[in-house]
Amino acid sequence: MAHREFFCGGPLFFCSFVQDSHFPPVDSERFPLGLEDDLMTNEQREKITSLRHQGYGYTAVANSVGLSKDSVKAYCRSHGLAGEKAKSHSLAEVPTQLCLNCGKALIQLPGRKQKKFCCPECRISWWNAHPEAVKQKAVYTFTCQECGKEFTAYGNAKRKYCSHSCYIAARFKGGDV
Repeated sequence: MAHREFFCGGPLFFCSFVQDSHFPPVDSERFPLGLEDDLMTNEQREKITSLRHQGYGYTAVANSVGLSKDSVKAYCRSHGLAGEKAKSHSLAEVPTQLCLNCGKALIQLPGRKQKKFCCPECRISWWNAHPEAVKQKAVYTFTCQECGKEFTAYGNAKRKYCSHSCYIAARFKGGDV
C-alpha cells in the first residue's frame, strides 16, 4: 500500500492519499484527465458536430449519441461548437396587434400571454358589447320549485327558484311572519 501526502489548501492543511492495492492506478494514457473527447468514437464526434451545426442543444445531442450532457458540452466547447447566445427580444422586433375595442397598437411581450385589450376599460366595454363571445361552461337547467317554470342559471348548480319573487312566495307561503 502506497502512502502519499500532498498540500490541499490553506496553511497547515495536508491531505493523505492512500492508494490501495484493490484499486489499480488510472491508466493515464487511456484516460487522460480533462479530455472527455478521447473517450468518444470518431462516429460520435462527427454526429455531435453535425447535430450542433443543425442547431440541436446539448441534451438532444447527448441523448442521440449516447453520452452524458456534460461530455457533449465539454467536447463542443473545446471544438468551437458551443453555439451562440440567444438573441435578446427588443420591443422593436416584436410584432404588434391592435386592441379589439379601440384599435390602439398593443406591444406583445415574448413568453407572455397575448394581450387583446390596451386597458381594463376597453376590455370591460368590449365584453359587454359582445356577450355572445363569452364561452359559458357552467350553464345549468332547472325547474322552479315555486312556479314550475324551466330556467337556466350560470355558475350555480344548486339554484331552486327562477326569481326573487318565487323565492319570497315559497319562503313565506305559510302565513305572516
